[in-house]
Amino acid sequence: MRIYVKVIPRSSRNIVEKISEGEYRVHLNAPPVDGKANESLVKLLADYFDVAKSAILIVGGKSTCRKIVDVEGMNLL
Repeated sequence: MRIYVKVIPRSSRNIVEKISEGEYRVHLNAPPVDGKANESLVKLLADYFDVAKSAILIVGGKSTCRKIVDVEGMNLL
């Protein structure tokens, strides 16, 4: 499943909000420095979708706040 994510780094808490089908807003504690926000995003999305971290792949936007993410093992309902 491919999803589109807007990341808001340096938030007060880690949270995933579903905006629409396939579109999410993610608040992260981690700063956007040295890939820390991307690492935190992968961990949080893996927990949210109940998949392994290896099933989360950032395919676009690694250095921007808008990302394209593939979640393996998930199908849209």
